[in-house]
Amino acid sequence: MPFARLASATTPTCHIGLGLAAVGRPGYINLGREHDLPADRTVEALRARTHELLDAAYAQGVRYFDAARSYGRSEEFLADWLKARPGIDDVVVGSKWGYTYTAEWTTDAEHHEIKDHGAATFERQRAESVALLGDRLDLYQIHSVTPDSTVLTDKDLHARLAELAGEGVTVGFSTSGPAQADAVRAALAVTVDGTPLFRTVQSTYNALETSAGPALAEAHDAGLTVIVKEGMANGRLAEPNAPDALRAVAREVSLGCDAVALALVLRQPWAGVVLSGAATVPQLASNLHAAAVDLTDDQLARLAALVEEPQAYWERRAQLPWH
Repeated sequence: MPFARLASATTPTCHIGLGLAAVGRPGYINLGREHDLPADRTVEALRARTHELLDAAYAQGVRYFDAARSYGRSEEFLADWLKARPGIDDVVVGSKWGYTYTAEWTTDAEHHEIKDHGAATFERQRAESVALLGDRLDLYQIHSVTPDSTVLTDKDLHARLAELAGEGVTVGFSTSGPAQADAVRAALAVTVDGTPLFRTVQSTYNALETSAGPALAEAHDAGLTVIVKEGMANGRLAEPNAPDALRAVAREVSLGCDAVALALVLRQPWAGVVLSGAATVPQLASNLHAAAVDLTDDQLARLAALVEEPQAYWERRAQLPWH
């Protein structure tokens, strides 16, 4: 993996990261969120919650933190946390560009974020990210690449991204949608002067949606670090929404459904970092138990039966309400 600080880590939780999508803004699509956050979701309330989570994650060995321009004030909250703890220099900070947050700190906006992969958006958002995170920004990813994304063919943008890589920032991309595997393979073919452009890929993979798995294995074999997002399927794999088969396995291992769901992802040999999207410290603690789960062949077979067709999975995800 391109990050020596992660490659040399030895704690059981070093392959678990903390994603800030659920706490960087008042509205998101995770199930159960109305119980996870305070009713009065002010900027200061979510800043305090984010810092509480970051403190707990760092104390328990987590060393990768993931934000995005569209995650409300997630970059700001993370930057404030880092500035208040100047002695912490062993974490990897990742963020993303390509979506603009447009909800203006509300939960009922018509559009919460707007996607644009143009070079002008890249330059604007890179400046915004650098203004907040400065040289603490280790990884900058294109947000939600799909097979038809212009970023796959925009040579001018590729050159600008290569310049960023030349400045020491790792360049990566994330994917979404039912054709993630196609997007991953298309991105692997992107080169600048014969050199592959991307060094990381972040994709959705969980007990319900496994279609990107073979392509992510190819990316790993090509030398990219694979970061897995939405391992909890936006709350569909957590209590009280978890499928019966997952609940049964969780009872057998005496841990939460969330720990089992994340353990299923962690056991993939190509998974470099698996993100927790916890919104509370107890959720985070439960998520981190995934590092200790050992699943039997029988349990794995029962969990494998949960897989959905990609189109159906993403259609259901698109119907989840922002709240």
